Amino acid sequence: MNAHHAVEWLPSYLVPFVSLSYPTPPPVNPDSFHHSAYYKTGVLDGCFIITCIAVMAVLRDVVRIFVLEPFARWKLTRAWKRSNSCHVQQNGNKNGITNGNGHAGHANNDSKPKGVMSARESRKIHRSVLRFAEQGWSAIYYTLQWLFGFYVHRNLPTQALKPTELWLNYPHSPLAGPLKLYYLTQTAFYLHQILILNAEARRKDHVQMMTHHVLTIFLMVMSYFCNFTRIGCLIMVLMDWNDIFLPIAKMFRYIGLYTLCDITFTWFLLSWFVARHVLFVIVIKSAWFDGPRLISVGWVPELGYYYSERTYNTFVYLLVALQIIQIVWFWMICRVAWRVISGQGASDDRSDDESEEDKKNQ
Repeated sequence: MNAHHAVEWLPSYLVPFVSLSYPTPPPVNPDSFHHSAYYKTGVLDGCFIITCIAVMAVLRDVVRIFVLEPFARWKLTRAWKRSNSCHVQQNGNKNGITNGNGHAGHANNDSKPKGVMSARESRKIHRSVLRFAEQGWSAIYYTLQWLFGFYVHRNLPTQALKPTELWLNYPHSPLAGPLKLYYLTQTAFYLHQILILNAEARRKDHVQMMTHHVLTIFLMVMSYFCNFTRIGCLIMVLMDWNDIFLPIAKMFRYIGLYTLCDITFTWFLLSWFVARHVLFVIVIKSAWFDGPRLISVGWVPELGYYYSERTYNTFVYLLVALQIIQIVWFWMICRVAWRVISGQGASDDRSDDESEEDKKNQ
């Protein structure tokens, strides 16, 4: 189906894994991406998603192990050495006794300068290094993917504050190449996140995160095959925007930059409220009221029309369920914000609790 886009030596059964499937002639008068290739949707798109998951897994480990972890280890080790040096100097000034040669002696043999990192300090640094790297990958992904999604959104005739345009000229098929690529990579990312959630140690928000990812994937797949990709693109851009700042705030916290952590967290809080509880609610309202009003044709799959009372209700109910999860998260985020206001500093109630093993070793 897309063999003409692949290199000649590549076996045909591998083509769907490395290129977009179902190429088709562009619409006669496209309202976006006038110079892009266009594609239909189909089950072979899952092959490309599998490749994206594999690539993301490799990139995540490479970036974590060779870039983020070495940087965090260097930063935290340097901070420990400086703190230890200051501590030694303060103890020397407090406990030192000047001998006949003018050198500082120690009041007792038990107060020797400590230049070796304890096991507890080593575990704490190691834990912070790992978590810094985990959040660093999230920050990198969300930043790059939001930029790509914003590019796609800007080229579509849709606006967050004018959601009625999401439904005009339905069905929005075939798909421009950038929009299809954006959808498939986003689906691959959330599938990859589900694998990570089940592979790593469980944290306090495991159930909420798993529920969120499952709902998100279902919504993306449903909107993809039912030709509601424009509303899907807008929602993903809104979600990814504030997802950039929480990992960055955590990164600052893990390397001891607490003031920057609090500032970034405050910005994250504001962006979360605007994107997820104002703009997203506007989108849900539009799906609830504007969709049935502006889409006149019902269920005609052979023509690309997948709008029916069942699909409409499922779509809206899932969006509302997603909003409920986000309201719960926002309440938890506000608890963290109260800690910032009260001078206790930001900490993530959702996922930063220490494991039982770490607590026992301390």
